[in-house]
Amino acid sequence: MIERTTSALSDLAVVLGVKTALRQLDNVPYTLLAIPLRVAVAVVFWNSAMAHLANWDTTLTLFADEYRVPLLPSEFAAYMAVTIEVTTPPLVILGLLTRAVSAVLLGMVAVIEVFVYPQAWPTHIQWAAMLLVLLCRGPGKLSLDWLVRRRLIDAAL
Repeated sequence: MIERTTSALSDLAVVLGVKTALRQLDNVPYTLLAIPLRVAVAVVFWNSAMAHLANWDTTLTLFADEYRVPLLPSEFAAYMAVTIEVTTPPLVILGLLTRAVSAVLLGMVAVIEVFVYPQAWPTHIQWAAMLLVLLCRGPGKLSLDWLVRRRLIDAAL
């Protein structure tokens, strides 16, 4: 009888410990979760930009011979892609225009997945997941978007 009581108390302690841990995880503010998402997304596209800018002739060749985005001249596609890759990471890090930038980058990921590297979907789905969270939830309170939004709301009241 004593063993059963001890075992039941031990089981109850485990259940309560798990419940407490889950409650603590549930209470992590989204703002803290958004920061590594923003950094991860920014790093992916910034690194790509730096690789493309390291040798522009190679980049143009890649866009002409390997990437071959349909409907766009390869040189135009290269300039457009690298411009997006250079301009969006600082905006994501600052949390400025985060939702619009996330939509643009999701479009870019979709083009890459469908037309360029369809076999790389495991990587692209990770990028898309991070971007979808930022698109739907925004950058969090530690962002310029939040400051602008607060000012607009305060000004409207």
